[in-house]
Amino acid sequence: MIGAAPVSATLFDGHTAQRNLVVVSASADGLGLTIAEPEGGGTPWVWPLDRLRALDGQVEDGSLTLTLHAETDDETPRDPARLVIADAGMVAWIRATAPDLRKRDVRRGTAGKLIKRLGFAVASIAVILFIILPRMSDFLAMRMPLETEVRFGKTVVAQMERFLGGAEGGLVCRNAEGEAALTRLVSRLMDGRDLQYAISFSVLDHEMVNAFAAPGGQIVILRGLLDKAGTAEEVAAVLAHEIGHVEARDPTRIMLRTAGSAGILSIILGDVSGGAVIGIIGDQLLQTAYTREAEGLADEFALDMLAFAGITSDAFADFLDRLVAMEGRVGLPEYLSSHPSTAARAARARDHAAGQGVTQSVLTHAEWQALKAICKD
Repeated sequence: MIGAAPVSATLFDGHTAQRNLVVVSASADGLGLTIAEPEGGGTPWVWPLDRLRALDGQVEDGSLTLTLHAETDDETPRDPARLVIADAGMVAWIRATAPDLRKRDVRRGTAGKLIKRLGFAVASIAVILFIILPRMSDFLAMRMPLETEVRFGKTVVAQMERFLGGAEGGLVCRNAEGEAALTRLVSRLMDGRDLQYAISFSVLDHEMVNAFAAPGGQIVILRGLLDKAGTAEEVAAVLAHEIGHVEARDPTRIMLRTAGSAGILSIILGDVSGGAVIGIIGDQLLQTAYTREAEGLADEFALDMLAFAGITSDAFADFLDRLVAMEGRVGLPEYLSSHPSTAARAARARDHAAGQGVTQSVLTHAEWQALKAICKD
């Protein structure tokens, strides 16, 4: 006989829990395992070595649990029977002679099914992220009670401070003269305007060239924008643009959409702590990418507000021109750098300025310097 000598083993037929004692030996040609009843009753059967498969997680004290590759309707095509061999010599012989003992079999066509299922899952997520969530966000944004929206916005701003590396309230600039100058600037913009929000303005001490609107009428300016602006009128133009987004409830809409998208991604990534949600919302605030329509409407609102306040819209164009030279740098606000291009937006602002009458300065030189120094003690 070729191979190992007969040894005792245990067979489970896969249909009942009964343990069957059997005798296992190498087949006469050495190409399989002969399995027979201990007393020689019945007809022995042979498991070919090339169809033997070892089951993972079934090895104890050197034993080996075997099954047989078979064409079944299961995803893993294997015979339900299990053969447990504890004899060390037989185990060693099987491991040395069975060519596909560790092979992972899958039923023919399984790969195609998995690809289809994966494609369906990706398509489903895409539909949720790009169709259902935007429509749901638009619906909720227009129906959210103002008090709820304001509370949501305050939470978002607090989150934003932590995202920028500070504690809640720790980055807020409170220089009295600078705050007075900011108050005068925004009063010039909003006096006589019938706005639906009681808009609040604050400056955070951070070098990024940016400003953003949070839900509930809260507009935040980062110090870097004041550092780079050439005039108070440029700052007024940026704030007018942000007020346009506030009045259209764009921040609430995009934050609802982002929170929903981040929540789905958190589930996919297994982020049960919500860290992905916080991180994505914070990044969204800094790189807000509104729709082309929303950006265009905010621009029109800003140009109209500047004209009403007697502020030249050339200031908006000047600031946009300044950003053209900065494009590609980290921290450039998305809403100012695209939808449409910065240069095209500057040209639109200059065309608008051509039709304006006499304009007046927003702040005196001293007030402008105070605003730029608002983050200094």
